[in-house]
Amino acid sequence: MSSFSDEQRALATDILARCRAAGLMVATAESCTGGLVAACLTEIAGSSDVVERGFVTYANAAKVELLGVAEATLERHGAVSTETAGEMLAGALARSPVDLVVAITGIAGPGGGSAEKPVGLVFIGVQRRGSKPLVERHVFAGDRTAVREASLERALALLLSEAGDR
Repeated sequence: MSSFSDEQRALATDILARCRAAGLMVATAESCTGGLVAACLTEIAGSSDVVERGFVTYANAAKVELLGVAEATLERHGAVSTETAGEMLAGALARSPVDLVVAITGIAGPGGGSAEKPVGLVFIGVQRRGSKPLVERHVFAGDRTAVREASLERALALLLSEAGDR
């Protein structure tokens, strides 16, 4: 039984078809979504010819160890920042034989927010090998589930767009 909506499954199917057509392999680097993007993509039969791996780096130590995010970046900007999302993208590209990566880091709540970084703040990035990264800042409304769902859907939309470019 699928835990993803028909719209999410349709986006994932389209991403896989575009990547397949372009010969692109994909990796994910996820924090607050805990692997939802990878799970949604691999929900689709035949996804193994496109999805190479997923990094779930929920803790800062995992971001450092698995993706090479600099401790100085985490200290200076925090885990939830444009800078960390960018380093997550770079790390996923450096540590996997893929062409396209997506990264997500944020505060899903209900706790953990502050005036400067409220619950719902999420940075989502996408990058193709050899191109500049694109990192977006969002503040999604709602509870933990709503923030994670919105993050998933925006990440899928970015992947779809980037898979179709060129």
